[in-house]
Amino acid sequence: MNPWSLVYEGFDPDQEGRREALCTLGNGRFATRGAAPESVADDVHYPGTYVAGCYDRLTSSVAGHQVTNEDMVNLPNWLPLTFATPDGDWFSPRSADLLDYRQELDLWHGVLHRRLRFRDAAGRVTSVRQRRLVSMADPFVAALETTFTAEDWSGPLRVASALDGRVVNGGVPRYRDLRGDHLTGHATGIEGALTWLRARTRSSGVEVVLAARLRVTPRECAGQPEIAQGDDRVTETRVLALERGRPVTVTKTVSLVTSRDHAIADAWSGAVRSARRAPGFATLLKRHATAWRGLWGRARLEVSGAHIQRDIRLNTFHLLQTLSPHTADLDVGVPARGLHGEAYRGHVFWDELFVLPWLSLRFPEIVQSLLRYRLRRLPEARATARALGLRGSMFPWQSGSDGRDETQRLHLNPRSGRWNPDNSRLQRHVGLAVGYNAWLHYAITGDMEFLTGTGARLLVETARFFASLVRLDPVSARYEIHGVMGPDEYHDGYPGAASPGLDNNAYTNIMTVWLLLRARQALDLLPRRAREELRRRLDLTDAETERWEEITRRMRVDFLPDGVISQFSGYEKLAELDWERYAGVRRLDRALNAEGDSTNRYQASKQADVLMLFYLLTAGELRRILERLGYPIAPDMVRRTVHHYLARTSHGSTLSAVVHAWVLARADRAGSWRFFTETLTGDLNDVQGGTTAEGIHLGAMAGTLDLVERCYLDLEPRPDGLHLNPVLPARLTTLSLCLRYRGAELAIEAGPAQVRITRADDGPPTVDVAVTGRHVRLRRGESHTFPLPAHRDER
Repeated sequence: MNPWSLVYEGFDPDQEGRREALCTLGNGRFATRGAAPESVADDVHYPGTYVAGCYDRLTSSVAGHQVTNEDMVNLPNWLPLTFATPDGDWFSPRSADLLDYRQELDLWHGVLHRRLRFRDAAGRVTSVRQRRLVSMADPFVAALETTFTAEDWSGPLRVASALDGRVVNGGVPRYRDLRGDHLTGHATGIEGALTWLRARTRSSGVEVVLAARLRVTPRECAGQPEIAQGDDRVTETRVLALERGRPVTVTKTVSLVTSRDHAIADAWSGAVRSARRAPGFATLLKRHATAWRGLWGRARLEVSGAHIQRDIRLNTFHLLQTLSPHTADLDVGVPARGLHGEAYRGHVFWDELFVLPWLSLRFPEIVQSLLRYRLRRLPEARATARALGLRGSMFPWQSGSDGRDETQRLHLNPRSGRWNPDNSRLQRHVGLAVGYNAWLHYAITGDMEFLTGTGARLLVETARFFASLVRLDPVSARYEIHGVMGPDEYHDGYPGAASPGLDNNAYTNIMTVWLLLRARQALDLLPRRAREELRRRLDLTDAETERWEEITRRMRVDFLPDGVISQFSGYEKLAELDWERYAGVRRLDRALNAEGDSTNRYQASKQADVLMLFYLLTAGELRRILERLGYPIAPDMVRRTVHHYLARTSHGSTLSAVVHAWVLARADRAGSWRFFTETLTGDLNDVQGGTTAEGIHLGAMAGTLDLVERCYLDLEPRPDGLHLNPVLPARLTTLSLCLRYRGAELAIEAGPAQVRITRADDGPPTVDVAVTGRHVRLRRGESHTFPLPAHRDER
């Protein structure tokens, strides 16, 4: 197989939604699903185009309630292009007599190819070849090149190209009872050789304009254009004069501009000017491929095995299509399902926790932009905290355009058809993810300007919030956190309780201690003037930071009778689930709810919760925190805790396999590899049962890359340099990659017996690295080979 290519042979209506998501093309600013150009939204196809950060808010009537949701908007469709042979109907792959049908996603060049041959009702055979790109060189431009060849006939071929504003948000079946008519104010027109379409989002008032240019080669084969205009659709039809065996090419070049874009007078003139000056397809492709070549150079991650290599590149490809260097110029966060579909409404959750670490080691400018998204929403986060009577900044479980809490209050169970209360807003731990990423980015880059301007503010504001959540229990003399949900999501309250929320979720409590320690450390690292200015701006007193210190020594953590960390207070009182009865059921919450039962009654988890601690912290870090809190830790506590929760997890989230692969990497290498390969191909194989069609799982895709890099290399930035302690899985015999650490570009070649690290001739004069405890100071252009001992300790 070609490890740079994803290929689909044949047309399969049942799989078309998944293929459309996986064949999405994007450039970090906008993306378009890999739908066939002649398709319309129906039960097979779902064309969709999404601009990063373009949201709109609508109110719907649901189960007797007025519910307001903010959605990432499905924008006017630029793709439509269909054709018809003489006296024939417009082509559709669902009804055509297909002789050949092939799609190929070229990852190296960022191009979607389609090749088909069909026989019409008169027995004539026509071949069609298409190439599609969303330019990584010019973030406003996309293009579709279609080449027609009449194999055994000559005559006219009708071709119709359109800009279609008759779209809604309808790509997720369980949302279809909600309003999705986000576009209004449609208009179309002709401007010289261009057609254009304009629309506006209903509540956010974002104006969107598409301008299209159609060219035919050779020109003498094209008839005069016929333009049909409506308010919400403009169609240009050409009649091509085909001669047997002679190819004719139609190129559609489109510019997409919104009123939120920089350096435009207005969206209409911006789109028209951009489309008019766009070069031909060959030049567009050359510039686009050059941009992708640069990205692949920075993102290089090579492993043994063609299938594994292809899947790693596919995940890298979709990550960089969602979050590219163009993203660094935008005010956007990390959409959990990419720019690939409408699941989760395009909202920003905690998935950045799984995305930003890999990006920090490759594209630090993107990470700084994504953290500035959080920084700009501190006022809204402060207001949310104040509304709860708390201090600091509380980032909501779901965020969108302006940072207010977009978390739904009702959730549809597709198994029962019932709308149920949704308490996921109690997942306060998003702020822990923000703080973790801010600190890790500083640890990787050593960027004091970032720490001073963004990092320390995020750390202090989130630390202040979690410290204000904490309450001192006078009986135990321990600090506690009540009324929250952990990452698990299957437990939002105690069985029979009058109000939702759990007490002393171990992940929340321990990571709060970690955050308070890092916030104080960040303050100590700041230059004196910057530290004093930040303390003045936030009215941060010594008494407050001294309380933080006290919390880090007296936070409550519960343990089960056998010494395993308890997920929350009272967890041991829950019943054991009949796992044989529910074997293979990933969404236990929906299954039990449909039976009138609840996961709140059982020791059953949707995804990693306590085990997230072993994902984010080394065993040494976790042990030091627990010892600081005064909890004696048995030597085998980590192993027993991992096995306890692994046996009670249904993996109802794609993120679950990422975490389990990580925590098993040293103790159970075969088990780690099984989880790794499951999450690596999670969207390819649609392991969640139909969800890939609604958008890829960006956190899981990025998490697999991070697993290969940070976990299997055991790569950790420390104050004294970059440390590695590799133990590669048996199936991963070689690993080659490049990354940036403290401004230095490093190339790492790892195998079972040795690691070789090479520095490029740029960056600071020296950089400190250590492999299995052996320290070396690498100068520019130097290499060093580290032999690996046969046996190494657990991480």
